Amino acid sequence: MKFARLGLLAFLSLVFASLFLSAGPAPAVLAQQPTPADDEVNAIAQELFCPVCENVPLDVCPTEACRQWRELIRQMLAEGKSEEEIQQYFVENYGARVLSEPPREGINWLVYVVPPLAFLGGAYLLFRAFRTWQRLAREPEAEAGSGSAPAAPPEDEYAARFEAELKKRK
Repeated sequence: MKFARLGLLAFLSLVFASLFLSAGPAPAVLAQQPTPADDEVNAIAQELFCPVCENVPLDVCPTEACRQWRELIRQMLAEGKSEEEIQQYFVENYGARVLSEPPREGINWLVYVVPPLAFLGGAYLLFRAFRTWQRLAREPEAEAGSGSAPAAPPEDEYAARFEAELKKRK
């Protein structure tokens, strides 16, 4: 019985020792990243145009190449890359033409400046035209209300005959 107790004590000692030693720093276990949803992939893909097809957003392009690029976006998202990094990757490989919005640098800044300036210029021209039209519309009223003599008949022979014909028809 003494030996049974000793064996049990040795067994328990080994169990506690192994638990104690295994409780040290655990090895790093990499958890599998969750696969990004289609909505996350399409949110980035709709900001990019297909490098092969003309003027077709990457999220709706039916080609096999675009399907592969969407999978590449999914993979890059799973790796933890940001939207800007993914867009930069596509710009480096396929040029700035893949972006749905041109970068705000160089001559591209004109795309952002010219339309508002053209709109403001057009609004100013319309404002000036309306003021001129209103002024011209008021001038005959002012002349008619001043009590001056009616305008002299036109001196052109054709215009005089036209006026006479109009009077006959009344």
